[in-house]
Amino acid sequence: MNVDELVAIDIHTHAEEPCKHGETRDDGYMEFQAGMAKYFGNPAGADGMLPSPGQTAAYFRERKIGAVIFPVDTERETGFHRYSNEEVAEICAENDDILIPFASIDPWKGKMAAREARRLIRDFGVRGFKFHPTMQGFWPNDRMAYPFYEVLEEEGVITLFHTGQTGVGSGMRGGMGMRLKYSHPMSIDDVAVDFPDLKIIMAHPSFPWQEEALAVAQHKPNVYIDLSGWSPKYFPEILVKYANSMLKKKMLFGSDWPAITPDRWLADFEKAPFKDEVRPLILKENAKRLLNL
Repeated sequence: MNVDELVAIDIHTHAEEPCKHGETRDDGYMEFQAGMAKYFGNPAGADGMLPSPGQTAAYFRERKIGAVIFPVDTERETGFHRYSNEEVAEICAENDDILIPFASIDPWKGKMAAREARRLIRDFGVRGFKFHPTMQGFWPNDRMAYPFYEVLEEEGVITLFHTGQTGVGSGMRGGMGMRLKYSHPMSIDDVAVDFPDLKIIMAHPSFPWQEEALAVAQHKPNVYIDLSGWSPKYFPEILVKYANSMLKKKMLFGSDWPAITPDRWLADFEKAPFKDEVRPLILKENAKRLLNL
């Protein structure tokens, strides 16, 4: 990856396993994807319209944007089979000029999660791990996850936690069983205290707990915020204020592809009230430093 040639680094893109022709999805999967498409106002997911990681690489390469990409292991809570971490990492290796591999393992898998994580890091070059507390049904500061975090801290990789409300299950009966409470950002404060050398990214503007997320990122040196999942035109005023000042070196560009495209995010970012000297930090420089690129 020639970072100097990139215009930006997207820290938050999804590897959604595409539904191949003639295959049958897990029960409820298409309804879930249709709900996501409705929530985000795009066709991704409708009738199986999900880009493969290879298609994602081509899209981002054309735009000269580096992309951190990951699947999400939610098998236990949703019943949807996970996309193989190994397969995603192998596709990233084939497209290492543009893709950076993260992985996902349900922390409830305990010692198996820790063992798999170490293998993925050492054998497949995985650079970080995505957690979705709402979809995986756990509090980030639950001690059952600590042996997993210990491995990640030892190996020097990055953790990325979903925070705030989610489009997953939005408008569906019972919210598809998703409990929003698990993604309160304050529980990540405990993780940052107990694992001070673990690099932590809180994903998304953390509605309705934006101020709590800003407090954690300001107070803990090892905590960052990615700005994915929302168009910048909807960012809370206080988020922009902190991004323009004391947290300008801890804010990261993320789109949430394919739910939101970089084209849309970047177009709205140009019109948002960010300082000129802050824009390159958010778009690339902060991620470059965090990822050691």
